Amino acid sequence: MATTLKFDSIQVGDSLPSFETPPISRLALALYCGASGDHNPVHVDIDFAKAAGLPDVFAHGMLSMAWLGRVLTNWAPQTALRDYSVRFAAITQVGERITCAGKVVEKLERHGERCVRVALSTANQDGVVKLAGEALIALE
Repeated sequence: MATTLKFDSIQVGDSLPSFETPPISRLALALYCGASGDHNPVHVDIDFAKAAGLPDVFAHGMLSMAWLGRVLTNWAPQTALRDYSVRFAAITQVGERITCAGKVVEKLERHGERCVRVALSTANQDGVVKLAGEALIALE
């Protein structure tokens, strides 16, 4: 559960607690299909993926976005989240281990609330960024 964060105690450059996923498995992708309702066969059917010219199935972009959401809500309460956006940068392949991280990049006031802007990313074990984004978090 997230602890109570105070605006005055947060500094630009502070890192959010990161985590690394286990290697992405086909089972994890199949389970995410069921959980998310995204049953696109390119994520679970290797024959379909190869027919589409891909070497293998690959992870849903929204799965990576969900992991970054977990980085955020492990750090601050969900109710503090004001904006959250991402840009998909590269395909996340089966077998990759993904590090999910965030860093405070700005302190600001918006609509009468004191907020921090957080840069977010997922990257594989070789440092290749798969997803980049940012969030705006309101703090006391």
